[in-house]
Amino acid sequence: MVESRKCQVLVVGAGPGGYVAGIRSGQLGLDTIVVEGDKAGGTCLIRGCIPSKAIIHAAERFESLGQHATSDGHMGISVSESPELDMSALVSWKDDIVERLNKGVEALLKGAGVDLVKGWATFTSPKKCLVETSGGTIEIEAENVILATGSSHIDLPFMPCDEEFILSSTGALDLQRLPKKVAIVGGGYIGLELGCALAKLGSKVTVVEGMDSILGIFDKELRRPLEIWLKKHGVTVHTNSLARGAEVKGKGASRKVDLKFEKDGEEHTLKVDKVLVTVGRRPNTKGWGLEKTGVRMDASGRFIRIDRKCRTNIPGVFAIGDVSGEPMLAHKASAQGEMVAEIISGLDREFDKVSIPAIVFTEPEVVSVGMLPHEAEERGEVVIIGKFPLAANGRALTLEAEKTGGFVRVVARESDHVILGIQAVGSHVAELHGEFVLALEMGALLEDIAETVHAHPTMTEAFHEGVLKTLGHAIHSA
Repeated sequence: MVESRKCQVLVVGAGPGGYVAGIRSGQLGLDTIVVEGDKAGGTCLIRGCIPSKAIIHAAERFESLGQHATSDGHMGISVSESPELDMSALVSWKDDIVERLNKGVEALLKGAGVDLVKGWATFTSPKKCLVETSGGTIEIEAENVILATGSSHIDLPFMPCDEEFILSSTGALDLQRLPKKVAIVGGGYIGLELGCALAKLGSKVTVVEGMDSILGIFDKELRRPLEIWLKKHGVTVHTNSLARGAEVKGKGASRKVDLKFEKDGEEHTLKVDKVLVTVGRRPNTKGWGLEKTGVRMDASGRFIRIDRKCRTNIPGVFAIGDVSGEPMLAHKASAQGEMVAEIISGLDREFDKVSIPAIVFTEPEVVSVGMLPHEAEERGEVVIIGKFPLAANGRALTLEAEKTGGFVRVVARESDHVILGIQAVGSHVAELHGEFVLALEMGALLEDIAETVHAHPTMTEAFHEGVLKTLGHAIHSA
């Protein structure tokens, strides 16, 4: 017997876009159902952003304790023995955080009056789907549909992930033992974040990247401090190198992986304990009846086509988050989800953001908001640029953030001093992004920031000084 239900808003996917859309719809008094095939929170909370940042923090703590265990100690602090790592206990601690947040999301949905249905949705028409749940099949018909199906890691066809020896980021976050040697295929932000963490924990890490540089989305000046850190910590980076396959060899506990890659026309073999494949993500557009909805794809054929209100070509059907286009970032999905709920309720909203911040949690961290210098120049802007080193910031010194050779860089239009972009690289700079993105959204001039009093001693002073440098009169830098 199929149970039939109707609602005003049906959200498919309870990731950072879907659950925010559901909560906001509930707050606005809309009868809302959210369908999720796994756990509420999506990739970001369950097997992406949150668990990876937990492991990154633990790795940073482990490395710091190791410094105190040297013969001379560190900061006047010494410990009698080197720290020991229990990888399974670290993963268990990470899982506790994920579970706590998962239950929190479910509680928020319930508090907003939203019905969370756990099961797999398959569309039979634009606004009707069948959901297979543990208790049977439910048919849901909605006045409005929000597609928030997210994305999945890309498997290499000649080297599929088995999550035992060849890992996706999901498998890498569930390691029960620290591998001695790891090869990372793909030098983007996911691979490098995990690579830095594994290197801090004690793994020998090798990165194989097909392009001519790692983190190709950033310019050379931003990448340089990270490249120096990787070299200093024994991470080998092969650029212009293409993975060609992997073979598991040996028996029992002695099994290893031979990773084959091509570089400069020659084939190389790397013997490691694990291979981590991080070559990107693809939108989840298959397996749930997209073809039955009638929605059109964009010119690339990868994403659902939307307008600035996240509307598809089918009235009353919206798409948000990774399934609707770049950038594939959780915070973009959340902003779209909130907006779409308000549009459905009758409010006049449009997704018109000056900038969506991009942050990479490597060591050092990298932040970019707005335009990079070359992007501004390519758009015909005549710019002025100011760069302030973290080594000249008092708070950065007390946090040892200056050791990474980091800086804050400001890009502004020369004619009217409108800030076009802000970038930073260094330890602990991720938390500066809020001021950066607010400055761009508010249309700030250099003078607006220059005349704002920044508390001392704080890292945000580096932004203030970067602006002063752009104007030609930084106080704490020549």
